[in-house]
Amino acid sequence: MADESKLRDYLKRTLAEARRSHQRVLELEAEKSEPIAVVGMACRLPGGVAGPEDLWRLVSEGRDGMSGFPSDRGWDLEGVFDSAPGRTGTSYVPRGGFLYDAAEFDAGFFGISPREALAMDPQQRLLLETSWEALEQAGIDPGTLKGQEVAVFSGVYEQGYGFSTAELEGFIGTGAMTSVASGRVSYVLGLEGPAVTVDAACSSSLVAIHLAAQALRQGECSLALAGGATVMATPGAFVAFSRHGGLAVDGRIKAFSDAADGTGWAEGVGVVVLERLSQARRRGHRILAVIRGSAVNQDGASNGLTAPNGPSQQQVIRKALANAGLSPADVDVVEGHGTGTVLGDPIEAQALIATYGQDRPEDRPLWLGSLKSNIGHTQAAAGVAGVIKMVQALRYGVMPPTLHVDAPSTKVDWSAGAVELLTEARAWPDTGRPRRAGVSSFGVSGTNAHLILEQAPHEQSVTPLESVPESMVDVGDGVVPLVVSARSAGSLAGQAERLASFVESGGKVPLTDVAVALVAQRGVLSERAVVVAGSRGEAVAGFGVLARGDAHPGVVVGGLSSAVGVGRTVVVF
Repeated sequence: MADESKLRDYLKRTLAEARRSHQRVLELEAEKSEPIAVVGMACRLPGGVAGPEDLWRLVSEGRDGMSGFPSDRGWDLEGVFDSAPGRTGTSYVPRGGFLYDAAEFDAGFFGISPREALAMDPQQRLLLETSWEALEQAGIDPGTLKGQEVAVFSGVYEQGYGFSTAELEGFIGTGAMTSVASGRVSYVLGLEGPAVTVDAACSSSLVAIHLAAQALRQGECSLALAGGATVMATPGAFVAFSRHGGLAVDGRIKAFSDAADGTGWAEGVGVVVLERLSQARRRGHRILAVIRGSAVNQDGASNGLTAPNGPSQQQVIRKALANAGLSPADVDVVEGHGTGTVLGDPIEAQALIATYGQDRPEDRPLWLGSLKSNIGHTQAAAGVAGVIKMVQALRYGVMPPTLHVDAPSTKVDWSAGAVELLTEARAWPDTGRPRRAGVSSFGVSGTNAHLILEQAPHEQSVTPLESVPESMVDVGDGVVPLVVSARSAGSLAGQAERLASFVESGGKVPLTDVAVALVAQRGVLSERAVVVAGSRGEAVAGFGVLARGDAHPGVVVGGLSSAVGVGRTVVVF
């Protein structure tokens, strides 16, 4: 009997251990396929786009961000342009999508000397700025991440920036190296997760997002910054494609259109903040969308080194769907690569028809569009720009239009599957499941990437009360303190100007929410001011005082005095 009792106990323990092991295996498998939450975004794109909301206004209003060559880069504008293709060293297109303020950089904010800043590739500078902005948009104070396992994956490739003056020699190496683009963000913020720069040509930033999602699922980091940047230091891209006749004559991309006549080069930068969905919920972060799945592959031995490969594009789409655990009919719209080239667009459209266009309900075709019709081809930033556009579309429930389509390309057999072009804005229908969108990005390197986004879960997070100062809790509709901070007086004025614009156009965002965000979800820096306001008008007036420099440290301006006009009190301390 004693032996039987021992045997029963042994079997019970063994069975319990087997159950625990099985449960752990299930948990590990779930972690490998867990959706990745997008909790923050920032971007600078052509057309004066300074953030995701600007981008949404641009695409939802059907506007075009293409314009003339910049005048501050030392380009020989008359010598470079020649309307008759063929002359060496010239471009027959004098237009593109440009970041005209790419030279502006607050080096002191990041603790960088003016000389080092001058030697830094502007792509590095923009990644620093947008990484900071994306974290703050996620409700995370960047200064609190030092020493944490936060990863940085940046899509960047060399664009010809560089100096050779004696006084800058000590900074030229790190200033021009693309590997430093990711490492500098980690260094400045003190991040200790993986830092990887990706050069896969035009698919770089989408590959970076794919790698970031993998790193999060594998436990290599708890938070990740992913994106990419392109700033053209020379007109070389225009000159090179002019030799091949690969540029649209008017500089505008006519994606998937019968009038497509080439691509249009552009600049941009975009960064998204990512974390595992379960982690985002535990931390109380607002979830903008989730990445359900992604995949990356290569064209291999295709028709040419730079020629796209249709079967490979089909394969990467199918792999992304499998990674997401979805069928083609589960996706409503695809943000295509859509560069406007005579060769590339038909191949891409046929791959989409062969995958997403099959076995769909008759009343639900796959809708296809391309942001490049609005802002041009932003190269290493193209993938992340497409992601930010589609996150916004998921949030607003609208599929925005693709521009410059006279008629769908006759080089594509559109009858072979249920795929239609988004030539006008469409309400995103409620199908009883979350909205979903695919994003494609194909590099001239032959590296293809595809990612599937899903509408954010219905539950929305709020700022944890323990992170909010006691004085801000339970503030009603009365007077609230709005804290402005920066690293210098000039920057303080600039922040005040931006806040005035936001509050003035902030719609239904309560002043109390703005006040809480400014102290609990932003870095509180050395130069500080407080605007005490009880209405939007008072807040805008107070921020205006700061922006104009009417108030100075140690001065209290009476709210009803002539210096303010309206509003209560501006206190600068």
